[in-house]
Formats: sequence, C-alpha cells, structure tokens
Amino acid sequence: MNSISETLIENTITFVKNELKDAEGGHDWFHIERVYKNAMHISQTEQVGTLIVALGALLHDIADSKFHNGDETVGPKKATEFLASEDVSEEIIEHVVQIIKNISFKGGNKAQAFHSKELAVVQDADRLDALGAIGIARTFNYGGFKNRSLYNPDIQPNLQMSPAEYKASEAPTINHFYEKLLLLKDRMNTKTGRRIAADRHMFMETFLQQFYAEWDGKK
Repeated sequence: MNSISETLIENTITFVKNELKDAEGGHDWFHIERVYKNAMHISQTEQVGTLIVALGALLHDIADSKFHNGDETVGPKKATEFLASEDVSEEIIEHVVQIIKNISFKGGNKAQAFHSKELAVVQDADRLDALGAIGIARTFNYGGFKNRSLYNPDIQPNLQMSPAEYKASEAPTINHFYEKLLLLKDRMNTKTGRRIAADRHMFMETFLQQFYAEWDGKK
C-alpha cells in the first residue's frame, strides 16, 4: 500500500476502535483486529485489491445488526459516512458497503446477492474467527451476554432456519455449533481459508466430544 492508503487504514483503525469501545466481547475491536489479520494473511495467496480487503475487514462489523435492533442499514451507513469523510472514491465505498451487506452467515439458507474476490477473502477471515478456540470462546461469551442456557438435550438444533428465524433464535449455545460453526468449514471460499478452517473445525469437534462426556458424567 502507498502512504495515502496507509494513512487511511490508520484513520479507519482509530475510527473503529472508538465506535466499538463498549462492544460485546465477541464483536469488539479485538474481533475486528483478528479478522483484519486473517484477511491480510489470506490476501497473500489471492489476486485481490488489498485496500478494499483491508477496509472491508476493518468495517465489516462497525454496527452489527444484532446490537441495533436488527437494523442492517446502520453499518453500511456508518461506513459510507466515514469513508466519504476520508475522500475515498465512490467505487471503493460501494465495494466495501457490499462486503458489509453480504458477509454475514444469517443461517446459511439465503443466497448471497453480491460476489467479489475481496468479499470472499473478508468472509473467510470473518468465518475463521468463528472457528477453533476463539470461536468457542466467542460463542459462549455471546450466549452469556444473551443469558442463554449452555445446553438443553430437549432442544434440538434447527438447520432449516430462515434469516429472520436465525436472527431471533434463543436456542442453547451448544446448538449454535450445529446451526453455524460446524457448517463453516465447507463454505470457505479460498484455499488458505479452507486449510485453516479444517484445523479449527477438528478442534471444535474434540471440544464437543469432551463437553458431552463431562455433561454425562463420563469424564
């Protein structure tokens, strides 16, 4: 990146840190930082515009709809206003906004409306942070934030949820592994993303085996 781009990234980081200073622990600045690092790592093996990837990663959760009464327009609006204030071109702003609008899993049962190599990289980077040890920690942190039970054997995972049902779900935290986390390995877009996801997926499977063994008093 050139010096102008580096300054833009520095300004974006400052903006995001300020916006997310009071965010829930799984969707705070450190989540953004991890996704940014993942995205830059994946970008090394993909033919992409690194500035768009960097901005998309840094701004992808600037206003997660989960924390804004389900309103999915807040994030794109905030990102647009910030990037415009930095004199970013309309073309780049539109691409970054499309990444924000299309990155989410949303139950996995809705077709993605926009496609680009840059979105593929940022999406993989975001999904990697939902896997492995960090993914497990984030899942239980959010479950606690929403006062959900850890596990209830009488409530089975629902794999056919619409985006609206997925957003409104109050199911036990363990169900989220089956409704999202364990599905991500096979939905990665890039070779690097798939390689890292496979390792993190195995870690989660081992965790679940231990969880059920302890739940049943076998270990």
